[in-house]
Amino acid sequence: MATDLKKYKFNHTMLRVKDAKKSLEFYKILGMDVVKTIPNEENGYSLYYLACTLRDDPASPQPHWSAREGIIELTWNYGTESDPAFAGYHNGNKEPRGFGHICISVDNIQAACLRIEEQCAARYAHITDEKAREEARTKEVGFKFHKKLTDGTMRSIAFVLDPDGYWVEIVSPNPVDEAAVASQTDVGSYRMNHTMLRIKSSVASLGFYRQVLGMELKRTHSSEGGKFSLYFLGYTHNCASPPTPEASVATHEATGLLELTHNWGTEDQPEFQYHHGNAEPRGFGHICVTVDDLDAACERFSQIWFNFKEGKIVEEGQPGAEKLRWQKTLTGGRMKDIAFLLDPDGYWIEIVQNESIKKRVDW
Repeated sequence: MATDLKKYKFNHTMLRVKDAKKSLEFYKILGMDVVKTIPNEENGYSLYYLACTLRDDPASPQPHWSAREGIIELTWNYGTESDPAFAGYHNGNKEPRGFGHICISVDNIQAACLRIEEQCAARYAHITDEKAREEARTKEVGFKFHKKLTDGTMRSIAFVLDPDGYWVEIVSPNPVDEAAVASQTDVGSYRMNHTMLRIKSSVASLGFYRQVLGMELKRTHSSEGGKFSLYFLGYTHNCASPPTPEASVATHEATGLLELTHNWGTEDQPEFQYHHGNAEPRGFGHICVTVDDLDAACERFSQIWFNFKEGKIVEEGQPGAEKLRWQKTLTGGRMKDIAFLLDPDGYWIEIVQNESIKKRVDW
């Protein structure tokens, strides 16, 4: 029994949402459609898997959701949308911090941002009174920009807020100056580009995602002034390696990357930790990697000894050798078709079978 890391995929990112109807409306604006719904009425929730239409051949049958990358899983617990006592979910960008944002890559960023703004505004068009319309927009957490292209010094990125206040970054592989002359945007070209997580130690996390999960480092960016580094990782099939670590075009064209943000010095603070999202305040839930053989992959994980300080796989008995940490093993609990690994910061990583490679579950 063996597993091939080259067949792994960064399948999805899970976010809890208060109102499924609003969230589906918002992500539709970003070019994302529901590719799978898993209702669980017995336990009072539904899961919605959203993805951008594959632009390589949008007319052809779309692959099984477990065989894709760049999916967003929205988890809706029934009743939260109408519960006046429910305060909402935590977006990860105020204390306690952890998850940062998801990112959509578009073609012509100025035209795309204008379209997003117009589409968000259109949902209030039925309110004829201007003051009441503005009050409704102000009251809403999302459907608005947190940062427009013209705000601040970074004129090549924008951030729009979803209905729960999660940040959605908007980027483009096309130079901003060239895109400025374009008046149209093709929604069919949009891609779910990446998910950002803050990490305490770049050594531990890079070693974990590269050696344990088989991801490749696609791009790095460091800021001396800001004292932080960004690391973009993904699998071989979803992004060509750029000519230099600083080249952003190749990564902006990709689907399903993981951005790790390291604020310098946190690795030297013994008590410092990021919030994984599955204790209060909740919001972000997990990322998911689908594998070629679930049993074989989990068996491999269970045999690994890892030195978290040095960020590498080691032999049993070597200094610093520790077993990988699990939130749920494959054989634990009632659900025997999923497992959850913990990364060095305690973020949950769901491990699921890629059903296009080997049939396991009829979902």
